Parts: sequence; structure tokens; C-alpha cells
Amino acid sequence: MNAEYQSQIEKVIVTLKQDLPTLFEQDISYDIYTQDIYFQDPVNKFKNKLNYRIIFWTLRFHGQLFFTEIHFDLHDVYQAQADTIIANWTVRGVLRVPWKARIFFNGYSTYKLTQEGLIYEHIDRWDRKPSEILRQFFQKGKSQAKD
Repeated sequence: MNAEYQSQIEKVIVTLKQDLPTLFEQDISYDIYTQDIYFQDPVNKFKNKLNYRIIFWTLRFHGQLFFTEIHFDLHDVYQAQADTIIANWTVRGVLRVPWKARIFFNGYSTYKLTQEGLIYEHIDRWDRKPSEILRQFFQKGKSQAKD
């Protein structure tokens, strides 16, 4: 592994550490991704940087529309292999409903890199099924249980 490649990997890690914690508030940097980036999570699967931009716009839009507060807590970003970066995170928030339902789930993102050090694949895995996360929408928020 050459120094130029490793320097690019460090740039990608720094960018992810800067971008991910605020992804519900502001757009991310797209210069670390290939044009034909492949994305997959438990509910979406697509290719292309335009679609990738749309998913982040949608996250921000829905985050502001449906939540009084929403957070993306980034725990760690590290190089797991020469061509792989892992990010561990938690999504938590309070829904904009009278019973203040809380959403909470953990996950991790696996980013695969080209020989130039650009991300060509982003796979998200969650610690529970989408249906279990959706069920949280109908539960009363714990801080409101005394009402």
C-alpha cells in the first residue's frame, strides 16, 4: 500500500468523521465517492451519485419533518482492511407526535474503496429489522411515561 493511497484513505476517514454526525442538519461532501456509488441498507438499494445525493436530502427532509430532534451519533470510523472503512453509529430521535415516541437503533456502515481511494460501495446494517424500528413510532416516549 503506497503513501498516496494511505493519505487518501485518511482524507476519507476525516471527511466521514466530519460529515456523518451532522447528516440530518447539512449535506455531506460527495468528492470522496465514485460516480457509480452503490448503496444498500435494509430498505433501499441503488447505484449512482445522484441517487446517493437524493437519499441524504431525503434523510434531512424527513428528519426535520417527522422529528422534533434527531441525532446521528458516530462512535467510530476506522480502516478495517486496505480497501474497507467501517463506521459504527446510533440513530436516535423524538418523533413529532403528541406521545413523543422515541426512535433508537444502532448500525454500522461498510465503505469499500477503489484503488484511487474513493468509496464505490456503502452498505448499512442495522441492529434490528425496519419493522421493529417502525414499531417504536407507536410507543410512548419514556420521558413522557408519567403523564
